[in-house]
Amino acid sequence: MSRTTPKVIYVRLGILVPVLLAMSVTACSQVSLTESQRNILGGTAVGAAGGAAVGAISGDAGLGAAIGAGAGFLGGFIYDLLRRSRSQ
Repeated sequence: MSRTTPKVIYVRLGILVPVLLAMSVTACSQVSLTESQRNILGGTAVGAAGGAAVGAISGDAGLGAAIGAGAGFLGGFIYDLLRRSRSQ
């Protein structure tokens, strides 16, 4: 019987998280989102995918995806704030 190591679990999470985010973005395309929500959701998805890619290279894709999603969320939020302040 083979044992699943934590590294294997993180790699699987690193693949699963971006796929789930992509599916949620696709599902949300049918829902009416505000421009702010689209900016933040897009930033989160791109951040998670990028974080998973960098994390996979460094050996911890799951953690990379989680950190990337947080950074992408923050980036999307700041971008939206700047966009709204320029339009006023």
